[in-house]
Amino acid sequence: MRFVSNIFKTLVLAFCFSQMALAAEATVNINTADAATLDRVLVGIGPSKAQAIVAHRKAHGAFKSVSALADVKGIGPATLARNSGRITVGGTATAKPAAAKKASIN
Repeated sequence: MRFVSNIFKTLVLAFCFSQMALAAEATVNINTADAATLDRVLVGIGPSKAQAIVAHRKAHGAFKSVSALADVKGIGPATLARNSGRITVGGTATAKPAAAKKASIN
């Protein structure tokens, strides 16, 4: 039983440390971030919604406020609330763009 308890504690600690690592990338500028970065940093935003954000930005110009993100189809008040501390529209974003994958030539 002690073994199971120690395993459980280890898993809980690992989860906490992984969440702290994600918190290090706390903010992303929705006016400059690529789709991969938006997908990685924002909660509830997957690849297709991240691409929709980038497409909306290209079609309509820069977002004037964080709440303007709700103009993107599929993003509503709940998503904005979950990401309220992670989104910026100006200034310096702490999240770095995802590295481009290099094709290997054989």
